[in-house]
Amino acid sequence: MLKIVDKDWNEATIRAIQHHFRNFILRTLCKTILRTIGQFRLLARLSLLATAITLSACSGIQTEKTDGLVRSQSERDQKKIGRVFGGDGVSLFGADNESNGPSGIGVNSFLWRASLDTISFMPLASADPFGGVIITDWYSPPSSPLERFKMTVYILDRKLRADGLKVSVFRQTRITQTAPWNDAAVASTTPTELEDSILTRARQLHVASADPQ
Repeated sequence: MLKIVDKDWNEATIRAIQHHFRNFILRTLCKTILRTIGQFRLLARLSLLATAITLSACSGIQTEKTDGLVRSQSERDQKKIGRVFGGDGVSLFGADNESNGPSGIGVNSFLWRASLDTISFMPLASADPFGGVIITDWYSPPSSPLERFKMTVYILDRKLRADGLKVSVFRQTRITQTAPWNDAAVASTTPTELEDSILTRARQLHVASADPQ
């Protein structure tokens, strides 16, 4: 409470002074509060801006790393496509190597190509250049529609060797075009003849690569 110094002041004057003083205090408090709120808002905006800049920078770094990984994967895929038969084996766009290095597949390139050339008249079911296994689908010769054959070729070595190759032949026959297929015996010489044909073709490819014209 204000201390009354002048005795001539009446009660109304004292109340007016008190009212103005309270208004002054309230205005000062309001200005202080508004200033504080403004500072908090500014700090909040600065904090949000800093967070946004940090996230943007992190996102850029992550994108750059991700792009690098994608490019690396893409390059690996292109190399794999370029070498359909894998690693240092048969290359569509480069030279063939007789044997594979540590990063190549574990089969001989000439045996692999020779096998594909020799059985090219038959439809392929699968060809695994890393395991060196070629499996054909069933094939019926035009001259003998009531029998069909299927082959599996195994390339067992990195070197061009006679014992680095094995061929299995399967045969089925039926009585009529609508009858079911039944397993049948295969002539014992058929796998050996196929292996000899593949080896002969592989030697031709080897000689051709060693002495290009």
